[in-house]
Parts: sequence; structure tokens; C-alpha cells
Amino acid sequence: MNKAVTDGINFTPAPFGDGLDMWSSVDGTPGSATYDGATNATLIAADADFGLCLEMQKTQGVQHLRYMGEIPMLPGCYLRVRVRIKAISGQMPSVRIAGWAGGAGGGHVSGVDETGPLTALSEYGKVETIEAIIGSGTRKGVDMVWGRDPIYGHFGIDLTGADGGVVRIEDISIEDVTSVFHRNMMDVVDVADYGAVGDGVTDNSSAFEAADADANGRDILVPAGTYYIAQTITMNNRIRFEGHLVMPDDAILQLAKNFNFNMYEDAFGDEEIAFKKAVQALFNYTDHEALDLNGRIVHLSGPIDVHGVIGNRDSFGTRKVIQNGELYASNNANWDIDTVVASASYDTDAPTTLTNVQNISSIQIGSHVAGNGVGREVYVRDVDVANNEITLSQALYRANANQNYTFTRFKYLLDFSGFDSMQRFVVDAIDFRCNQNASAILLPRDGKIFHVKDCFITSPKHRGITSAGNGCSGIMIDRCQFLSWEQNEAVADRVTIGFNVNANDAKIRDNRATRFMHFGVISGTGNIISGNHFFQGDNQGTSDRTAGMVFATKGFKSTFTGNYVDNCYLSWTNEHSPKPDDDGTSFGQLSVTGNVFTGSGTETWFSYIRVKPYGTGQYISGLSVTGNTFKQFGPVDIDRVEQVTTTFAQLDGSKTKNLIFADNQFARVNYVTQSPVNIEVSRSSNGAVWSADLGDYLPFGLPARHVTAVVPEGPVLGSSGAVYTMPYALTELGSNKSQISLNWSQAVHGKVRCEVRCDDPIQV
Repeated sequence: MNKAVTDGINFTPAPFGDGLDMWSSVDGTPGSATYDGATNATLIAADADFGLCLEMQKTQGVQHLRYMGEIPMLPGCYLRVRVRIKAISGQMPSVRIAGWAGGAGGGHVSGVDETGPLTALSEYGKVETIEAIIGSGTRKGVDMVWGRDPIYGHFGIDLTGADGGVVRIEDISIEDVTSVFHRNMMDVVDVADYGAVGDGVTDNSSAFEAADADANGRDILVPAGTYYIAQTITMNNRIRFEGHLVMPDDAILQLAKNFNFNMYEDAFGDEEIAFKKAVQALFNYTDHEALDLNGRIVHLSGPIDVHGVIGNRDSFGTRKVIQNGELYASNNANWDIDTVVASASYDTDAPTTLTNVQNISSIQIGSHVAGNGVGREVYVRDVDVANNEITLSQALYRANANQNYTFTRFKYLLDFSGFDSMQRFVVDAIDFRCNQNASAILLPRDGKIFHVKDCFITSPKHRGITSAGNGCSGIMIDRCQFLSWEQNEAVADRVTIGFNVNANDAKIRDNRATRFMHFGVISGTGNIISGNHFFQGDNQGTSDRTAGMVFATKGFKSTFTGNYVDNCYLSWTNEHSPKPDDDGTSFGQLSVTGNVFTGSGTETWFSYIRVKPYGTGQYISGLSVTGNTFKQFGPVDIDRVEQVTTTFAQLDGSKTKNLIFADNQFARVNYVTQSPVNIEVSRSSNGAVWSADLGDYLPFGLPARHVTAVVPEGPVLGSSGAVYTMPYALTELGSNKSQISLNWSQAVHGKVRCEVRCDDPIQV
């Protein structure tokens, strides 16, 4: 950059021959005394070295010579003032370049260095070159640092030392030497030119903002050094860093033109700090919706408390994205879990509240809760220390009125639990490399449409994605890989869970999960679960299996479609029911359609769909299991694909409604479950009562409740020939209520096809 070239600015003072009225003997300001007519100054027409020059006798303690023209001082512009001088007679003085700094309105700018290095003249007639560089920035080679406040200067020389000496002075020259300091002269604005000092202490906020204001599309350069920024700044032009920044936790660096992780890592020189600062800016700057990690691996020494990092808001509703990189949990004690055992009181009339909680100040929001009567995936949603109360994410089913609970706080790479509410946040193409040190994501306590897509959740220590409240409402988990660290663990020894959901309307689609204790625990309704593949066998060849998915609410209102359920099963429970006995609700509104269920190395008792009622009077109303494939491998066939787990209670078969179990495919399954079931009932000898047992066919051991069709195959014959009367049916016979009888008006023999149901079908 050269302002004389680019902007046509003339920095060179008028020659002495144009008149000494332009040369001040004071400071160069208007009205100051000049050398025009002075007795100690005269023009020499033809000096052998200088040609026309000024001869001047030193008569003052500091003899000033200042050009009265205003030489502009521009941020980022560096001027070299140069003069040739020689001693003629008398005492030889010392000489220096000097100037007067002028600010807005013509006032003097104090506090800047207005004199250059001093050179002593040592020999009569010897020509000495005296020079100094003046500029705004503290740079090597700059003799007079003026900062940004001066906008012009009156430049010249000072003579110091003994009086009486005579010198001759060649015309003073001033040239733009900015190019000496700027390597890319036309497209860079250097913050050092605006007064930035890389000492790690000086507040450079205003210098950075001033450089940004002048950049006008050019890049901003932060040279080597450590620059302290005390407050939030926004850089509206592109910026590049050779040096690094230091900022308070609550000060935000907002990069408008090149907002990505690489720039923040360049800015702070530490990838963990850079990630925090980039996330902070993402949530506080409206011009960017996504933070791109640029494919980088970001090593984290401990959990990222996203709410704490942002620091200035408790809720957030604008779509934001973190994408394209890896978060890597480094091995250290910051990931260690916190465990508190404390007594508390529980009342089923306040089903999600613990009261009289001891040691409550030690219990953290987001803690996992365990204890008698606590179902799977119950967490601390809120802590009210003043009232010794805890709000739970789910109700308890048979907790004692007073008992001990264990509160375990897992540590997460991304912890959003500090937010009261968050909506439309997206995590895209991130590998959560937990390394068995950390869990992956803890959701906000409330909110909607948290979206995790195309991510890897690799080796989470305890959990993949955790909901401790309703921040999972409408959650979408799409095309993710959940990879457990427990690949080589026996099934019975596994403790990790891929994800859990408390609120409604989850979309769990096209994911793959390997060898967790459970892939998912879902407690909300209105879910779409499709295209997932999860498998949970082990290398030991044990026959133990755990639930691949747990549906932990009765009125599930969900579809489970096109999934691959491999060496695990679906468990449907009501384990979060505080008053489960005869509560008037049913297991219902679930469609299981078009899935592949497969297993190997299991025992005959293994099954793929299990209903586990908590409390008496539980029943099924609204279940469709259609178009699925059930296939076994290995030496043992299984008996059935479905069962009731009766740890706490049986199903009440007398209340079953709208249960369809049809059009499924079975391989290596001994009993083909159907409802309605179409069977052949026949007699080779005459009898008035024909009986059949449906126990091998009807799902969940439910009773044979209705015969909905009887069609003869060929004639039904009595002693006198064909019989054309129809029988009446009796149902729910036998000790298991699985038998029916067809009762004829006379003893007959023959064959009929009979349709039997275990439920009350939809009435029309």
C-alpha cells in the first residue's frame, strides 16, 4: 500500500526555496513563529553537497524546525521522515526527527512519542542522514508510535546540545513506507496499525473494531502476539490470525465472514477453548445458523456445559446446527460420574415429585435415579433446594413412602441440561467419540424438534442420548450409528443404553446400533420408529438376551415399521405408572408392521415381543402385528414369538380388543401365532360336541373369546345323511380358556374351517 500512489496524497513538504514562511521555529501550528526573516536562518543557493539548502544557527536549548503543512496520518499508513544535515562551524549539535501530533478539531494529541532517535554530529562537513518512521502501530522499526488518535502531523527536526553551532540542512523528505510492514499490501488491514498490542494484557477491543470499520472488504490480519479482548466484538470482515486472543468467558467473538471452527482454533490456539467460543458465538449471532467443525477432531478434557458456555440465555428457539467433525473425550478425571445416595419421600398423588430429599444440594439436574419402584431411565428434571424437592422425568410405580435413592450424574460431551427450553437444534455428521470416558448428549429439560442426524455415537460410557425431561418432544434421530464399547461383554453384563425418550412424537429412523443393554427406552407416544437395525447377541454364545427397545407406556400410539430386530426383543411395559392396578387404561395403539426379527443361539423360551404389565387389570386394546418375518438360526427352535412377562401381573384376557396378529412369516418357530386364527376342526366318528384347543396359536396366552366363522369343508354327515344345521360355539373353555367347542343339534362327523379370535373386534 502506498497512499501517494493509491489515493494521490502528497506527503513531501515544500522545499526551503519556496519560502521560509512555511517553516516554523516552534511546533508548526498556524500562527506559530516562522524562520521567514529570522536572523539565525538563511538560504544557501549552491552548497556543494545539497545545492539550495537552509543554513541555521542553533540559538535555543532545543531548536525546532517544523513544516507548517498538515501531513495526514492514516491508520495503517507508515511515514518515513528523512533529512540530510552537516555541521559547518561552532558547537556541533545532536539532531533528531520530530513532529507535532494533531487530532480532530486541530487540538494537540498528547501522550504520543513526538521525537525520534538522537544523532550527534561529529565532524564538520560530514553529511549525516537523520530519519525516523512514524505510524499508528507498535511495530519493529517504528520510531514514533502515534496510535489512532492523531490525524495529521507537523514534521521536521530538533537540534539539541550546546548553542552557537551552524548547520546546513537539505530539503526534508517524507515518504510512505507502509509496504515495508505489509506483506500483502492491497488486501490486508493489520490490527497493529490501529494500536493493537500483543502483550496479553492491553485491552485491544477498540483497536480490532477500528480495523474492522476501515477494512471495507479487505482481510484483517492479527499478527504474532497474544491479544487481550475484554468485551464482545463483532468482526464484519474476513480475518486471519497469526497471533492468538485471550477473552473473558462472557465476552463473545463474532466472526461474520468466516465463521467456522478452524478460525476459532486459529484465534485461540486451543481447540477446546475454540469450540466453546464458537458455540457461544453460534447462539448469540443471528447471521449464522451452523457451526462447521471443518472435519476436525476436537479433543475435550471434560463435559461441555452448553448453557454455561453461552452464559446469557435460559431458552432458545432459533434453528442452530453443529456439523461435520468429531468430539473426542480425552481420558481424565473430569468425566468421572458423581453419585449421591439420599433418602426421600414419595406420594403417588404427586407422581413425579420427591419430597424431603436429604443432601439435596449435592444432587444435580440430569442425574439418573435408581431405587425400589423406579423404572428404567428416570432422571432428575429439576432440583428445588429451598423446598427439598426434586422433579422427576417419569413417575415411579411402587416406591415406598420413604426410602433411599441413588442419584448418578453421567458426564456428557454436549450437556444441554442447563436450558429451560430449546427448540430446533441440529447435530449433523458429528462423531461423538466417547472412548468409554463420556456419554454423548444430554438434552435440554424442555423443548421441541432436537435433531440428531448422520452421527456416530461411539463407545459411550453410560448413555448415548439422554432426555432428563421433555426436551425430547418431537426428537428426530436419523441415520445414526450407535456403537457400544460392550461388543465383547456378555449380554447380562451390559449397562449402556443408546437413547431414551420421555415426550411424544419421536422419529427414530434408519439407525444402526450394536450390542447395548437397550438400544432405546421410549416413554412418550405418537412415535414413528422405522428402518432401524439393532442387534444384541454376544461372542460367548450365551442364550441371554435383553430388550432392544423398551416401550414404557401403555397407550403407545406408535408405528414400528421396517426395522431389523436382531438377537433382542421388544419389551412393552407400564413401568412408569404410579397407580398401575386397574387404572382403566390399556396396552394399545401400536402397529408392528413389516419388520424382520431374527435370532440365533437362543433357548426355546426366547420370544421377540413381550408385554410386561405392572399392576392388575391390565389388558390389550389396539395392537396390530402384521407382515413381519420371524426367523431363527442355530440348533434350537423357539416355541413362540410373543409372550407375557408375569413378574408383577397377568394380562386380563377378558378385556382384549382390536388385536390383530396376522400375515406374518415364521421359520423355526414351533407355534405360529395368529389372531384371528383359522383352524380345521374335524371328527371321523359321530359326535354332537367338537372341541379344539387354540393355545398354540393365540397370542400372549390369551383366551379363545369368539368364534367368528364356521364353514363346512364337504358335507357334515349324521346317522341319516347330510346335516344342514349349523352348530353353536362355546368359548374360553379349559383351564387356560384356550379351548372352544362346536355344539351340533345331533351327533355328526366331517370337517369345518373355523375362525377364532382372542379379542373383541371393532364393532360396525
